Amino acid sequence: MRAPLTHVEEQVYHFLLDHLAEHTFQPSVRDIGRHCRIASTKSVTDVLASLESKGYIERAPGRSRGVKLLGHAGPSGVVPVPVVRVSAGKAAVDTTAHLSLDRSLVPSSECFLVPVTSDDARSLGTQAGDFAIVHPVARSRDGEAVVVRVGDRAIVRTMVRRGQAVVLCADGLDPMELGPQDDYAVLGVLAGVIRPPTVERAER
Repeated sequence: MRAPLTHVEEQVYHFLLDHLAEHTFQPSVRDIGRHCRIASTKSVTDVLASLESKGYIERAPGRSRGVKLLGHAGPSGVVPVPVVRVSAGKAAVDTTAHLSLDRSLVPSSECFLVPVTSDDARSLGTQAGDFAIVHPVARSRDGEAVVVRVGDRAIVRTMVRRGQAVVLCADGLDPMELGPQDDYAVLGVLAGVIRPPTVERAER
């Protein structure tokens, strides 16, 4: 899971994405400073180092334009969103790929995608084959839809807190109560659903 970005880090990150899409090469440190109104090249270098440590970019040592945007392959105005898998016993998630999405569809740069593997939460707008957009830093309110890892599955449910336990619900399913002894982790708020076209839909 990628760490949250500060306002300045996100501004620089989006500039890197758009500049590469428009010019096919990365901006220099001075270009970044001018565009983002950062006074010194050292401050720009510090921001790039932070973006690298948080898993958004890689840098080639000693090269002014040696920045690689991890997972990015798209036009201006998009952001690469990690597609992740969950594992039993782990709070963290593992990135398996990236999808480039329009930034207007993604509420923050920390968001990631989890494949939906079952049809048991259709009442919450998801079905098998979808990608759930997870907002990991948003605070969920009782009754809001969230994505939760239970064992080695990621499920979509509404959630209500009950003391140290949480109760997960979806229409047509029995409520699931989970406590400190259970193997689960709330991955984040359900921020949206991406539904790829199926073969049947594409042929129509």
